[in-house]
Amino acid sequence: MNRSEERIINKLSEELGAELLSNIIPYWLTHSMDHENGGFYGQIDSNNVQIVDADKGSVLMARILWTFSACYKRFGSDELKDAADHAFEFIKNHCWDKSNGGVHWMVQSNGNPKDRRKFLYAQSFAIYSLSEYYSATGNREALELAKELFRIVELKCADTKNGGYHEVFDKNWNKLTDARLSEKDQNEPKSTNTHLHIMEAYTNLFRSWKSAELKDRLEALIDLFINRIVNKNQTSTFPFFNGQWEPKSSDISFGHDIETSWLLHEAANLLNDDQRLKAVELIGLNIANFVQNNGLDGDGGMFNGGDRNGVTDDRKDWWPQAEGIVGFFNAYQVSDDVTYLESADQLWEFIKEFIVDKKNGEWHEKVSRSGEPFKLDKVRSWKCPYHNTRAALEILERADSILNTQTGVAETPISEKF
Repeated sequence: MNRSEERIINKLSEELGAELLSNIIPYWLTHSMDHENGGFYGQIDSNNVQIVDADKGSVLMARILWTFSACYKRFGSDELKDAADHAFEFIKNHCWDKSNGGVHWMVQSNGNPKDRRKFLYAQSFAIYSLSEYYSATGNREALELAKELFRIVELKCADTKNGGYHEVFDKNWNKLTDARLSEKDQNEPKSTNTHLHIMEAYTNLFRSWKSAELKDRLEALIDLFINRIVNKNQTSTFPFFNGQWEPKSSDISFGHDIETSWLLHEAANLLNDDQRLKAVELIGLNIANFVQNNGLDGDGGMFNGGDRNGVTDDRKDWWPQAEGIVGFFNAYQVSDDVTYLESADQLWEFIKEFIVDKKNGEWHEKVSRSGEPFKLDKVRSWKCPYHNTRAALEILERADSILNTQTGVAETPISEKF
């Protein structure tokens, strides 16, 4: 590592750490907690007006639980612990289906069930966040809920014939035919997005629970990505599949691809599996190289999407930028190719200039190609603190491992820094 690389790593660590502690976390502590009904507001508009009667998605609640748990584990602030406890209680008491197991898709503002469908996507984030909360606090109840949910997923969702998982069910765990998470998705029974996040969840759970069955399922998910989900050129993932894993779209989501590159590496690395690790390292570098050459704009930002003919969506959402920082940093660590580190740095420069909301706090959800922000909610079911918080924490941890440093929490309360 030369001085230029060390300078970039130090800069990313210091500036992303400061962004997390002075903007992202204070925003969510200050604006999002619902002290009357529990949990966190399901919607806050672009001017920070809280929509107090908005429904609350279980994915949003779980991502918030993960965020405060992971930050508490890193920084040790009582404020973060209290916020994580608050999120856990709401998920346990309101999002969890006490009759059938698993988490509802949506609850009302007061916590009463609103949409009782069981999406595997939501179960994944519940496992992910509950296991993180246990890791941060030692709360055994959270770990037991995560283990119970793993068993439910394997019993109700696993496709024992074709591999992978079925993705959507009614409240009683009967399979449904409309598998879309949102209107913009294709109605196909299997998706990369959902399988990416169940792999992510199982990876996090395996850190705390070394179950042989969990290890087996995590290995199967890694192999599924290697053999089915990543295309033959190893440059991208197919987003949607039929039940037999035949691709039904060749559209490209640069954000999902770069996220896949590092989450796949994380899973194989945790298993200490040299053969799988070698395979996913090659895939990760191929994907990172493709995104670097085809998914980045001249200003350093990452486009939302494309196809085999080029860019099809030149807008830039907040989350691909965050995932890109980690994905490119990971590619740099695997390859020692400084151009990946430079791409991570350029993404951060783009985020500072166009994505960070310097007026109202947190990050804009979406900007145009020229950097003009769309007037969208600051908080909603899909707009959460998970991507940008995780990017900052990942860079802090990775920089620590390279530079042998450690960033602690500031003496002043985090909520007073915003």
